[in-house]
Amino acid sequence: MKWSYAGVAVIVAGLIGFSILLLFQNLTTKNEEEYYNLKEVCEASMIDAIDIAYYRDTGKLKMIEQKFVESFIRRFSNVASFNASGYKIEFYDIMEIPPKVSIIIKTSTGQVNVGGSAEEFEIANQLDAILETKYKYEGGEVNE
Repeated sequence: MKWSYAGVAVIVAGLIGFSILLLFQNLTTKNEEEYYNLKEVCEASMIDAIDIAYYRDTGKLKMIEQKFVESFIRRFSNVASFNASGYKIEFYDIMEIPPKVSIIIKTSTGQVNVGGSAEEFEIANQLDAILETKYKYEGGEVNE
């Protein structure tokens, strides 16, 4: 009889371990997906927001803040996998010269049952990005 209880204990321990593995797999996959989406969308939006006329006149990079925010939100909404809790995008410290942004994206995993209790975890990804170039624009031609 004692071996049957040991068998049941092994099965219960296996189920608890499996649920914990699924929880961490969900957290890490969602975190990694959000980070790479944030990184790629931020870079593309910064390139979209470059003021070409200012670059031609001075040879320095300048980003238009409103254009960056508009492009970022449009691009992120296209690549984001929306869940029931949604996303919270916070822009900190957007500078036009030199082009620099600080962004935090917060989302949650939704309701996850662990050991009989429902838990909800928040995932926050922060990115600080500076756009720079190795080229110099001098009166009609680009020099390295």
